[in-house]
Amino acid sequence: MRGRYIINDQEATYFLTMTVVHWIDLFTRKEHKDTVVDSLNYCVSQKGLMLYGWVLMTNHLHLIAYVEKPHTMSGFLRDFKNFTSKACVAIIQTTYESRKEFLLDKFGFEAYITKRAENFKVWQDGNHPVLLENQTFLLQRLYYLHDNPVRQGIVENPEEYLYSSARDYSGRKGLVKVELI
Repeated sequence: MRGRYIINDQEATYFLTMTVVHWIDLFTRKEHKDTVVDSLNYCVSQKGLMLYGWVLMTNHLHLIAYVEKPHTMSGFLRDFKNFTSKACVAIIQTTYESRKEFLLDKFGFEAYITKRAENFKVWQDGNHPVLLENQTFLLQRLYYLHDNPVRQGIVENPEEYLYSSARDYSGRKGLVKVELI
């Protein structure tokens, strides 16, 4: 099943889902959310990332994106997940975190079991890339992505959620630069 979702075209537009190991609610604190926002902004300005949409939930991140040459989608995903993992673990280790032992234990155990990270593994392997072949499919995924906080009961309207591109699509300034469709 895992092989079905692969990035065959490094320049295509994909709907991506990055999930925290064991669906742990890591992104409940502003510091962790801001780490993701800052990293996305860096990747937009320095790594060729072009975003059509995004939403950060408590345990996963959805993106609709492509990457401009000479950069690659696989390279972006690798670097983004590596940087945000290390940054979030550093935050857990150096600030007050009521779940510190729990989080470090889970992330440390996942690194040990999978042998896919040095000390701590924050993100699950894979990104569930879905190739967006046409505008209709892209718009369907954009609506789905923006509706996440509404379905979770966090907000009544998508544009009310701060950590999403729905704000940009409603004419408000969002936290991350996006290309409007």
